[in-house]
Amino acid sequence: MARPLDHEIAREGVGVTLRLRGELRRDVVNELKRVLAAEMPRAGATLTLELSGVTQIDSAGVATLVQAWRAAKSKGGSLALGPMSDAAERALAMFRVGEPPGDAPRPPNVLEAAGASMFAGRDAGWEFLQLCADTTFAVAAVLVKPAKLRWHHFIEQCIDIGSRALGIVGLITFLVGLTVAFQSAYQLQQFGAAIYVANLTGVSMVREMGPLMCAILVAGRSGSSIAAEVATMQVSEEIDGLRVMGLDPIDYLAVPRFLAMTLMVPLLTALADLLGMLGGFLVGIFYLDIAWNAFLNQMISSMVPWDFVSGLVKSVAFGWGIALIGLHYGFRVSGGASEVGRTTTASVVASIFYIIVADCLFSVLFYVVL
Repeated sequence: MARPLDHEIAREGVGVTLRLRGELRRDVVNELKRVLAAEMPRAGATLTLELSGVTQIDSAGVATLVQAWRAAKSKGGSLALGPMSDAAERALAMFRVGEPPGDAPRPPNVLEAAGASMFAGRDAGWEFLQLCADTTFAVAAVLVKPAKLRWHHFIEQCIDIGSRALGIVGLITFLVGLTVAFQSAYQLQQFGAAIYVANLTGVSMVREMGPLMCAILVAGRSGSSIAAEVATMQVSEEIDGLRVMGLDPIDYLAVPRFLAMTLMVPLLTALADLLGMLGGFLVGIFYLDIAWNAFLNQMISSMVPWDFVSGLVKSVAFGWGIALIGLHYGFRVSGGASEVGRTTTASVVASIFYIIVADCLFSVLFYVVL
């Protein structure tokens, strides 16, 4: 036998308040339908449901309330929700029952949106500076006491960032060297100065193209990997687990990746320089018919040790920025799995932007100031 519906009806003018208590389950649904049909608001009237006394509500009860709201709306009335219990609020959270409690918030204007972006950027910048400081102190502590470094994790990161990137970095920079040589040869041949293709290829690869292309490839390959891995650990609460176990995430995650990036990016840049110059060398001897020894001597004589040093200094700075940006975006992610993808994309964009800006600043510093 179905138990009775525990309810109370209060009338105030044209408005009616229906207070429901107890459990809104399948066995009281029929009586609930009769009560709602009897009190269905007419045009301009409102039926308010108070669910503060509801201790449980199942899918049949939710479906009944949804049908009543639709019926009231079709007749020109309205069904509104009053105070409700936690159980009722959780059950109705996924459904639209009743009119919204108030007007929708006004969208921000241009100035408000700009101000919000400035405050968000300020907070993100402060978090990034704090990460840089924490990582710097942690790396200094490792340099003083190398036993603190997780060596097996450091070696794994070196393999992933360095040796597994040899193929793509070598191929791309070789093709870039070929392209630079072909494009310069097209112009220099008109003036009978084809031999200077060696100068242009060597200097451009060592000073600019080698470090720049290598850093962009590392940012897209390893920087995104760092951001995605740390972000996944963040959303799955693994980083919180490290803190609970007394492990500092900076020491555990940031230091091995930072040091591996510091070591591997200059080595990859050196490889990129050599393969880029090899591409120009092949263009010189096979396309321009320049003797291999003459081309090689011309290329070597056009460069000075500072060219190599400046390129390696750039590569170290690029590696630091890629690692810190990937870690920053990974640590500050919030939400679910979809946010991991957005964070990874944002980290790659920010890393490439940093690389271009830093390369411009280094160019001004090395070739104008010094």
